[in-house]
Amino acid sequence: MGFWIAATGLSLLVTALLVRAVLRGNTAEAEGQAQAQPDTGPDAQIYRDQLRELERDRARGLIAGAETDHARIEISRRLLAADADAAARMTDKQFGPPKPVTLSMLGLLAILLTGGAMIAYLHLGAPGFPDMPLEARIAAAEQARATRPAQATAEALIPPSQTRPSPEHQALITRLRDAVARRPDDLAGHTLLARSEAQLGRFAAAHAAQARVLALKGAATTATDRADYAELLILAAGGYVSPEAEQALEQALAIDPEHGTARYHYGLMLLQTGRPDLAFRLWAALLQDSPPDAPWTGPVRARIEQVARRAGVRYTPPETAAGAGE
Repeated sequence: MGFWIAATGLSLLVTALLVRAVLRGNTAEAEGQAQAQPDTGPDAQIYRDQLRELERDRARGLIAGAETDHARIEISRRLLAADADAAARMTDKQFGPPKPVTLSMLGLLAILLTGGAMIAYLHLGAPGFPDMPLEARIAAAEQARATRPAQATAEALIPPSQTRPSPEHQALITRLRDAVARRPDDLAGHTLLARSEAQLGRFAAAHAAQARVLALKGAATTATDRADYAELLILAAGGYVSPEAEQALEQALAIDPEHGTARYHYGLMLLQTGRPDLAFRLWAALLQDSPPDAPWTGPVRARIEQVARRAGVRYTPPETAAGAGE
């Protein structure tokens, strides 16, 4: 908030200085021209010559006094009218547009300077981002990443699921839990249990079952197995990517660097730990590589422009196949 107050104040100050300069310039120019010899025009000069000629004729006795007075009054009236007309023309020349027009232009200038500066900053800058050198930002991001809460800490803050299965469904999942408890090496049973618990919104129980799946598979685990485990950890933490989830994502990407789910969640982790630049690069490449119906395409497309602005990058998402065909 302090930044916007300061920026608005500076913009208004610059505008006020420009307005003052324009008004002072007009006043000084008007005063200088007013002190110079006024341009009275040819008509006024003719009437002045006529007055001088009239006085000479009267001095030589060529015209009577009463006739002289009458002629002087008529010539003086015409001279005053000529002077008034010349003064009006000089005022238009000196002061340019009428005052309301000038004030309107100055008001428009103030709006353009203040509003234009703010719009440019919103488009090119990073509102809300701390004013820090790049090295300091990276160091702060690494510190935040290294000290962020563990999975258990994050899960403790999440309220339990309110999903209530039907009595039949509850009976089935209870029997499934009992079965895998009796047969801890049942890979199919743990796989089914992880899926069933996730459907009920019990993500902590789901990732515990998926962890058992990984242990049973051992070296045969796939990138999808690891990415599914990371996703369950993230869901159990309310969307937060914990260090445990990050490790699972790194394991998935080590198996398959192009795995879409793992790339999406890894970008989310980078965004949460203060590296929008790396998150943008990862998501932009993912969006370019992914089909429109991929489950991560919608979430990436919804946020990537905001991420690009935070990264200081001008970016337009690629058109979808449907949009390109319209």
